[in-house]
Amino acid sequence: MAIKSYEDLVVYQESYRLALEMHQICLRLPKEEKYELVPQIRRAAISIPANIAEGYGRRNSEKEFKHFLRNAMGSTNEVKVYIDMIKDLGYIEQETHKQLKARYETVNKQIYRLIQKWTKYETERSDF
Repeated sequence: MAIKSYEDLVVYQESYRLALEMHQICLRLPKEEKYELVPQIRRAAISIPANIAEGYGRRNSEKEFKHFLRNAMGSTNEVKVYIDMIKDLGYIEQETHKQLKARYETVNKQIYRLIQKWTKYETERSDF
């Protein structure tokens, strides 16, 4: 399947779903986290699909595209820290923590593979 849009990238689709899930989790956090953890978590989670989309828009420059993908990887790692934190603070269950960490790790690996394999001439890839 030809990639015609960033929305065709599997890694974008999953990171977008995860951002929505993190938003829902943030809605359940205690009010005292409204100005501390919540904005940090949301910003980092949203940054992942946003950087993939913005980078894809600049895919004619392989260097720029990969720059945005590296930013997305950084945000993925940041979200994983927040997931650990909200688990350790008792805001999410161990199983939820385990599932979220595994999914973000998968996204991180997908982004890494995309960085390694992408060239401005590759538009037939659909496994990312």
